[in-house]
Amino acid sequence: MSSEELHVPRELLSQEARLLHYAITSLKEELDAVDWYRQRADDCEDSELKEILLHNMREEMEHASMALEWIRRRNADFAGHLKTYLFTEAPIVSIERSDAGGPEPGSATRE
Repeated sequence: MSSEELHVPRELLSQEARLLHYAITSLKEELDAVDWYRQRADDCEDSELKEILLHNMREEMEHASMALEWIRRRNADFAGHLKTYLFTEAPIVSIERSDAGGPEPGSATRE
């Protein structure tokens, strides 16, 4: 599968880089599957098949969440960004600006 290809020779990668690659690739594939099932369900005229497709979509969401949690537990950079953004209520861009020390939305800036 093309999504599993490494960009550099395997023997040049650290175990950390290789395992993170596997997790990221798996996360992308699970998110693709969520999208595919959602689209198929939205286009499905048969209510029983639609229910099955939505069930499958939710299973893929579970798998994606598991992969993301594995990444969070093993990569401090991802963990920091996830801690900043997930399960918050403030506007996302204002969180980013606040975290980066940039101006808040609507604030005047001088050039």
